[in-house]
Amino acid sequence: MAGPSAPSGPDLTQGIPLGMIDENGNLLGHVAEDAVLVSRRGDEYSAISATCSHYGGPLGEGLIDADTVRCPWHHACFSLRTGEAIEAPAFNPLSRWLVEIRGDKLYVREKIEPIPPRPRATAAAPGRVVIVGGGAAGFAAAEMLRRQGFGGSLTMVSSDNAPPYDRPNCSKDYLAGNAPEDWMPLRPPEYYRDNDIDLRLKTVVASIDARGHSVSLTDGKSLPFDKLLLATGAEPIRLDIPGANAPHVFVLRSLADSRAIIERAKSAKRAVVLGASFIGLEAAAALRARELEVHVAAPERAPLERVFGSEMAQFVRLLHEEHGVTFHMEQKATAIDSARVRLENGQTIDADLVIVGIGVRPRTALAERAALSVDRGISVNEYLQTSAPDIFAAGDIARWPDPYSGSRLRIEHWVVAERQGQTAARNMLGAGEKFTQVPFFWSQHYDVPINYVGHAEGWDDIAIEGDIAGRDCMLRYRRGGRVLAAASIYRDRESLEAEVAMEREVAS
Repeated sequence: MAGPSAPSGPDLTQGIPLGMIDENGNLLGHVAEDAVLVSRRGDEYSAISATCSHYGGPLGEGLIDADTVRCPWHHACFSLRTGEAIEAPAFNPLSRWLVEIRGDKLYVREKIEPIPPRPRATAAAPGRVVIVGGGAAGFAAAEMLRRQGFGGSLTMVSSDNAPPYDRPNCSKDYLAGNAPEDWMPLRPPEYYRDNDIDLRLKTVVASIDARGHSVSLTDGKSLPFDKLLLATGAEPIRLDIPGANAPHVFVLRSLADSRAIIERAKSAKRAVVLGASFIGLEAAAALRARELEVHVAAPERAPLERVFGSEMAQFVRLLHEEHGVTFHMEQKATAIDSARVRLENGQTIDADLVIVGIGVRPRTALAERAALSVDRGISVNEYLQTSAPDIFAAGDIARWPDPYSGSRLRIEHWVVAERQGQTAARNMLGAGEKFTQVPFFWSQHYDVPINYVGHAEGWDDIAIEGDIAGRDCMLRYRRGGRVLAAASIYRDRESLEAEVAMEREVAS
């Protein structure tokens, strides 16, 4: 990725002719050192920060759609008029500036406060909300509830020992040593106090009484609720082979996992990653950044072939091999000892650090014990309600009816989890809003980001535009001539356009 937007274009404080604003009604300029995006919708003009509040992506290179702008990096969506972060992964609003029209010129004046969202909370809103889970969906729901003016009791129960954090970075820049510790929390500790969110860490829920509207904790306490959100996420699948529980064998799911791997990597020289999943390959890239020798063993023919197809899978493999990773494909581990990993073909690989990245399973035990409908995840309707109307589910555990694919999906994507948490929060306040967002995720491999929108479990053909090997491509996965999903490398705007096209098809 490039760095955040640098000031470019005209100095907007000096005024610009209205004719300079392009045919789409937008202009990129600056106010002092701030990159500013000017937009026009009819006779209304606005000026907002041109730098995404998530990771600093350049909104001037993003996509304007109606009265919103979408970030080219991770598809966060903002209101051009108010600056509000409408859709995750961004939560913070964008800065705004006062706009003045004098004659045939536009001037951008002093910075002004973002326009707060119109509160949804009413007298009919629940008095007590409990969120079980402190990950992406849980945090996004809590933040949205308070943003929408919910003033009732709000409790978030998390088995994690850390407040909500940027989980994708656990296998990306943080693990590689490129992201400092203070980048990881989604909000500082005082945020929860200031917003009256009762965040209970290292706390485990024992059971849910759906009829009695209460949650029982393992410490014997109980929490009554009017609305409940289950956002317990997924847990890593562990190996069942000799040595799988050795102290140098790790899974990678939590911040604690990432910290433990980083500590072990300080003295390790050779690492074996078992599984060519996104997590496994991102971990391999991160360990190479720490200059460890890295081997990847997996049962598939090619890494990520099931998701991307053979040509992109081959590119991913070659990319990692260019950075020194050795692959052992179509192989499973059969045993691990203190110094090596044994594969089923009898080969052994020296290893003083082993990471197991063979997938995750949804944490549905609470829902099952509460007699909620469970089918390869917690079954929810289009409003993310479970079979108990006052209980919602979001994130890795939720299996919802996806209007674009026409099938029920359960997807383990960070952005999907956050957006489901936001939708569930609004629906707990009575919005009656269907979850129709198109799935999106990104994966980082060294300096190559791969964006993916939609969902394709199978396809008839893949239309490849550009050059995969040249790291400039768009792949469209089609069935019956219809695009189900699109993967891209450095085709950020086209990725956004594909997302919008899918959304419009759903809305039509």
